[in-house]
Amino acid sequence: MGKIVSIHSFRGGTGKSNTTANLASQMALAGKRVGIVDTDIASPGIHVLFGLDEKLMGHTLNEYLRGEVDIHDVAFRVSDHLGDAEGRKKLAGKDLWLFPSSINGREISRILHDGYDVNLLNQGFQSMRKEFDLDYLFIDTHPGVGEETLLSMILSDILVIILRPDQQDFQGTAVTVDIARSLDIPHLRLVVNKALSRYDFSQIKATVEQTYSEEVAGVLPLTEDMVENASSDIFSLRYPDHPWSQAMRGVAENLLAIP
Repeated sequence: MGKIVSIHSFRGGTGKSNTTANLASQMALAGKRVGIVDTDIASPGIHVLFGLDEKLMGHTLNEYLRGEVDIHDVAFRVSDHLGDAEGRKKLAGKDLWLFPSSINGREISRILHDGYDVNLLNQGFQSMRKEFDLDYLFIDTHPGVGEETLLSMILSDILVIILRPDQQDFQGTAVTVDIARSLDIPHLRLVVNKALSRYDFSQIKATVEQTYSEEVAGVLPLTEDMVENASSDIFSLRYPDHPWSQAMRGVAENLLAIP
């Protein structure tokens, strides 16, 4: 059965959803069967990067967690709805599925008020991997540490922690790394995002690895081009020669090399 890869950050604003979408797309481009599930139920957003709006969304993870639909009904095959975005067009014929959370305000309020059974979420993860014969299931988690985040960590074969070169992120990441070690997660990787171009990236990598005694899979530069993209497309597919995209492919290659 395929690997579960949780993408996490202790704080918001690290570029977690962008990283998840681009990593998953790079894996699909490499011929892997890939799923993405958005468990950031309080503030879902990864669907935007794949051109998915409320009209196209159909059933959602919220409905599955209420027992109203099967997890198969939630799956959105990205290659069936590529739109005009140049980057996403490269996913034509690729095996990439998104399992979105609802962006309807009432739906979000309802599940936050009523809660849900995390065991059902676990069953959903396992069904996604089995029914779609996935090589990789990416989980875009909610920032910080909560019940659903701990569940995704426990189930993970690979945990990717994203941090910025910022002291608050450094402290929060230390907490997450400690939790990951206590859970005996098989593989842990760190990704530094939004590093200023004037920084020495090799020094950042060395410092972070020394600080946490864990491998850094990549250092991604802060770029106005990413901001200008405004989540309208998969950046690394649209601009494959950009330094950010090259660094992202390096992260993907690092994960693909994990046995």
